[in-house]
Amino acid sequence: MGNQVSLFVTCMVDQLFPKVGIAMADVLERLGYRVDFPEQQTCCGQPAYNSGYRAEARTVARHFLKTFQASETIVVPSGSCTAMVTHHFADLFQKEPETLALVHAMEKKVYEFATFLTEVACVEDVGARMEDVVTFHDGCHALRELGIKSAPRRLLAHVKGLELREMAPAEECCGFGGTFAVKFAELSGAMARTKIDAILGTGAHTVVSLDPSCLMQIQGALSRAGLNLRTMHLAEVLASR
Repeated sequence: MGNQVSLFVTCMVDQLFPKVGIAMADVLERLGYRVDFPEQQTCCGQPAYNSGYRAEARTVARHFLKTFQASETIVVPSGSCTAMVTHHFADLFQKEPETLALVHAMEKKVYEFATFLTEVACVEDVGARMEDVVTFHDGCHALRELGIKSAPRRLLAHVKGLELREMAPAEECCGFGGTFAVKFAELSGAMARTKIDAILGTGAHTVVSLDPSCLMQIQGALSRAGLNLRTMHLAEVLASR
């Protein structure tokens, strides 16, 4: 595998958390990778897919396949968007053998950011420094669909000045779930409040996650509760010097 990587920054990063995309590029370039950003990229199709709009999701997925067809490696700052491409695109194209073959070829090229660093770049210390006490939130897709558990924690363990305190339970959902938060707002809010209690129990000042969507949900709950804690994507932590 070469040292050229393409970024798929996702809708959430593009629209709400551009600093996450910049931080991810900074870390990758620091490690010697040449980073490109295919400007035709849009969405992975997950919102439509999760809402039952399969035809619309297929349209978006086809565009993703076309946009990244020439990329040798694609790095994504989101467990949920990575899982959509590597797990659910195949479901969309079961009746289209030619497109399904393209999907299976694409699956081998798409990596969630922490996984890329630890399994492809084979690094755990990226030279980051951040004086802070943090806790880590496991996003559902990253943990349950991609099996990502130790990689982000190993990366955080090598950040100089950083102390990681685990919440109990770290693996409980934050309540976002994409369209779930819209359709079941009261339940989503209750789950977020439970997550906030777990965060407060650690005494941490910062909540770190792999998924911008989880961070948005948690930051919203923190703000509504009047709590002065911050949320950061793992890439932002690793970009700190």
